[in-house]
Amino acid sequence: MAEPRRIFRREPPESRKEALMRATLTLVSRHGPAAATVRAIAQEAGVTQGMIRHYFSSKEDLLNAAYRFHMLGQTQVIDAAAMPGRDGARERLARMIVASVTPPVAAPEALSLWAGFIHMVWRDPAMRKTHEGTYLHYRDLLQRRIADALAEAGRGVPASEERQLAIASNAVLDGLWLEAGALPEAFEGGELIRIGLRSVGAIIGIDLAEDEAKG
Repeated sequence: MAEPRRIFRREPPESRKEALMRATLTLVSRHGPAAATVRAIAQEAGVTQGMIRHYFSSKEDLLNAAYRFHMLGQTQVIDAAAMPGRDGARERLARMIVASVTPPVAAPEALSLWAGFIHMVWRDPAMRKTHEGTYLHYRDLLQRRIADALAEAGRGVPASEERQLAIASNAVLDGLWLEAGALPEAFEGGELIRIGLRSVGAIIGIDLAEDEAKG
């Protein structure tokens, strides 16, 4: 029996590009970067291979765009969780920590994508630039939240110290993120949240653990 003919719909350019990036991410997550061929991406997205060449100069360009899309999407989830509200800076920092170590940010799928892309960072200058940019974007956001919490507590510090506190806190959160993605069933409910809040709180000298219930 002949395979049913795909119906290609006309969509806005940005929607098409996003569909291609999401299809790429799906393939990398399931089978690794080698599976993300132009043909496979086109089939996953339901478009022609020519459509990919129309929007991206090469498969490597698409892979890089997909990686950026994923990483910035992760940070957007975290940033949204820590947006200012009626609570204070300490609570916003706590919410950022919670979002950084719980799904959808910290999850097996996210770890699989990271593992699929990370080896490309060292051999592709464009990927390395994307990796650096997305890492600094998150770390700068964390630094601002830490600075706000310290200022709120009447303990403002120089920018150089804010940066060091952000680097140390990010290292802890990265480790917990890896734990959550690699073996999530090994931890009790809320355990990584508690560890994250207490550890970052110890680094910056502010009690964040009282916000555990908000996670």
